[in-house]
Amino acid sequence: MTTSRDEFLQRVRQAVSAGNRPGSAAAVGPRGGVGYQGAAPDAITRFREEFTAAGGLPHIVPDRAAAGAKVLELARAKAARRVLIGGGALLESLNLAEKLRVLRMDVADVGTLQPQASREALFGADLGISGVDYLVAETGTIALLTRPDEPRSLSLLPPVHIAVAERSQLVPDLFDLFESLGAQEGEATERPLLPSCVTLITGPSKTGDIELRLVTGVHGPGEVHVILIAD
Repeated sequence: MTTSRDEFLQRVRQAVSAGNRPGSAAAVGPRGGVGYQGAAPDAITRFREEFTAAGGLPHIVPDRAAAGAKVLELARAKAARRVLIGGGALLESLNLAEKLRVLRMDVADVGTLQPQASREALFGADLGISGVDYLVAETGTIALLTRPDEPRSLSLLPPVHIAVAERSQLVPDLFDLFESLGAQEGEATERPLLPSCVTLITGPSKTGDIELRLVTGVHGPGEVHVILIAD
């Protein structure tokens, strides 16, 4: 006897098989080698459009030198005095801490903060600068894996967050993101296992529970910039 539950699950299986994209009845084929789906073929353009629509501020630059210059430009424009900066090879290659200190900004490396001093530094920062682990083109999303040199607080506490990324970190959609995360976990002999927290950021912090009006910056940064190196 077929139950309503069986019928529902069968419809779900049929939808997945057909490709659960709005207005699409064509099968998408197996994941893993099909490339970008459900949007334009240019992933950078799609990310920029979606991130902008979500209230984010994207900056597409040609190379690392331009990325470093854009970070300094934004820091000056925001008149930042206290800056938090994360770790990672990309940020280290830009030598941002030294350049920001030349501009007379107080720069703290979150990876070296002592527990007794971390609270004041984290809550007192005007600007947080992080790398990314992935960008998701289809939704305009930043994906960050929590680790000691880039804790969640780096992207959640300062009122302005700047994330610096390279083209190689841009994935088409959430399916590809979690496939990439699964592959990373499978390489545990070469890389650490996945952290306890994966943070997905789509634009600035928003809430709609204050008099039914959308308000930004209540539970996190009111401004989120992504500097994407296109080369």
